[in-house]
Amino acid sequence: MFEKFTAEARAVVRGAVEHADRTGSGTVGEPELLLALLDRTDSPAAAVLRALGVHERRESVADALAAVRRRGGVSTADAAALAGLGIDVDAVVARVEQEHGVGALAVDGRAGRRKRLRRPFTVEAKSVLERALRMAVGRGERHLGDEHLLMALAAGPGPAGAVLADHGATHGDVVRALEESRGRRAS
Repeated sequence: MFEKFTAEARAVVRGAVEHADRTGSGTVGEPELLLALLDRTDSPAAAVLRALGVHERRESVADALAAVRRRGGVSTADAAALAGLGIDVDAVVARVEQEHGVGALAVDGRAGRRKRLRRPFTVEAKSVLERALRMAVGRGERHLGDEHLLMALAAGPGPAGAVLADHGATHGDVVRALEESRGRRAS
């Protein structure tokens, strides 16, 4: 699969691993892929994220992803839905962390463990890579670029898609901005 990746897409994957290393995460997941995409400055995905105003809100995106990780993968929308049922997710997280330490509910379940030499990709992150490949093939493209990774993240039901949508970048928005960007380059 990786032989079809452009240099930009490979840089995103490497960047995601670096983000996992910096945060001490035991795995590379959707949040790390999204953060690595936000690190890009001169690529198709970077142009889309800039056009949608997500680049300017990078810190807010990073904070939202950290909150999702801390809540064990529960998105802001899910937390709001649970609040409607009388369940305060933040209170639950605080109580669990009081008993078991900060990060006890972290998605990868490796809070406080030693740094690993090789970070495995989560099932969700692998699904993003596969979805990106299907999107590239479905669009008749012979490569998989960072723009396909962005589309796949935005289209997915995971935390990255939810955070992107909360920051004004739904899958439809991403596709439209990408098409507009490509139209400008073609003219």
